[in-house]
Amino acid sequence: MNFIMTVEGSMLEGFYPAGWDMDRIDRCCAHEPEAIGERQPFWHRDFAPVVCDSVSDFDMMMGHEIALHIRRTREEGRKLAIILPVGPMGMYKWAVYFLREWNVGCGHVHGFNMDEWSDAEGRTLEPSNPGAFQYAMELAFYGPLGALTVPESQRHFATKTMLPAYVDNIAALKADGAELITVFGIGRMLHIAFWEPHFAGEFASEDEWRQAPYRIGAKLHPLTIEQNAITSFKSRTTLVPCRANTIGPGLFLQSDRIIGGCDGALGRGMQWQGMSLWITLRHGPDMWLPSTYMPTLPGKLFYLRELAGPLVAECN
Repeated sequence: MNFIMTVEGSMLEGFYPAGWDMDRIDRCCAHEPEAIGERQPFWHRDFAPVVCDSVSDFDMMMGHEIALHIRRTREEGRKLAIILPVGPMGMYKWAVYFLREWNVGCGHVHGFNMDEWSDAEGRTLEPSNPGAFQYAMELAFYGPLGALTVPESQRHFATKTMLPAYVDNIAALKADGAELITVFGIGRMLHIAFWEPHFAGEFASEDEWRQAPYRIGAKLHPLTIEQNAITSFKSRTTLVPCRANTIGPGLFLQSDRIIGGCDGALGRGMQWQGMSLWITLRHGPDMWLPSTYMPTLPGKLFYLRELAGPLVAECN
């Protein structure tokens, strides 16, 4: 006998976003692994998923993609506005490696961190705090680039004062011919940055949702908090902030190109990101599932082969 989740009447009632169709979500995940790359009607003609056999391959291939577009835009004489995540992270050491090997300077690059932990008022951690995303970016990317690095005045972080200025800063760069690239991971709850699915309930229409540029002190979903407890805080849930400052679809859907990554394998056959990957690639755009818009943009989504499944029950 097979049991399919019945939320009604359970403790999960009201836990998942109101707009989630669990049957449709489950159908997205019920395919054989080799079908994951089958093109879907809603994909942009220049979008493609890229399979990686190991985490080391994933880090190198995604890092190469970032470095390649930094070099390309420099050679074209264009500025590059690049929205950057803190997770995944392993690609940054390879982006640094390739840029240093090629001796490519980043004076034309303007980096915009997509989110940052905050309190309800949008106050963020000090940049010197090891838990701060600014700290992580300086340590993993800006610092190791050395003399080739992005100028400090062109590094933007999602603080209460800086984040609202992203809109005008990016608009000015694009008006000056800059390309906008968004680098991202996909959350357990299908978020991009910390733009959570339950935010959709606050908008009268999809058009209104698509125009929202950012949010200060955003309320995070419990599963987002638990995801980060597992991936970033060694399971210590009490250390994970419940809010964050984040960009919204009004910024990431402006992207000229995307570079996405799904590396959520935990070892011993366990993982947390396979469902998120399949929904992103199969469901079609839905404001209750923010990551489903990313395949509508040109670019690549790198993913670990094991995330394709099959997504079936297994004791580990």
